[in-house]
Amino acid sequence: MDGSFWNNNIPALVESANILTIDCRGHGNSSKSPTKYSIEYFANDLEDVLNHLQWEDAVIVGASMGGSVSLAFAIAHPKRIKGLGLIDTTAWYGADAPQKWAERASKAVNEGLSALIDFQKTRWFSESFINNHPKEVARLVDIFIANDAQCFQQTCTMLGAFDVRDSLKDINFPTAIIVGEEDYATPVEMAQQMHTNIKNSTLKIIPKARHLTPIECSEEINVSLTALIAKAYQ
Repeated sequence: MDGSFWNNNIPALVESANILTIDCRGHGNSSKSPTKYSIEYFANDLEDVLNHLQWEDAVIVGASMGGSVSLAFAIAHPKRIKGLGLIDTTAWYGADAPQKWAERASKAVNEGLSALIDFQKTRWFSESFINNHPKEVARLVDIFIANDAQCFQQTCTMLGAFDVRDSLKDINFPTAIIVGEEDYATPVEMAQQMHTNIKNSTLKIIPKARHLTPIECSEEINVSLTALIAKAYQ
């Protein structure tokens, strides 16, 4: 995805804070060099952006891959964090993650990203959202298939290797963990494991929602993130 992922959230959140969205390396309008990626590399990119803006600290929020980047940033740069939002994400994708992510990457490289769309849509959204919001779903599909396949492959490899479970105990600032009840990509069990191991965390499970809750359930997400910002800066 790209920074427009948060279009349904920014209008509500700007009432509480200055909001920055970024396109991660290899995504959106950022550079497309398919060099070997790592979550830590992406987290350091975020630090560079904060340094450029001269923001000493921030509430860092990410969804899916962005949540993994947010976790890595919180672990590597704890003094820059006032609060953490982890939405539809995980600290580890499981023992079979390298194989599953490699298979997805191979399909994208060999058949094109469009070959993944049917698989992606059913994971992203509930059937009712897909049927009732065709333009929004089409917009997200267009963003997805515009990705560079080689960069996508590197991103898949990065997520397959991602594992920060041992560092969760070191996180100790307000943390909002949110997940869709029907999220098959990063299931509720993964969110519960983070909640168990992260001090000062809350867990919200959104009924009947799937993987991209900031889009499908923007009002619920906005309420939770507004509360997180208030708690972080109280």
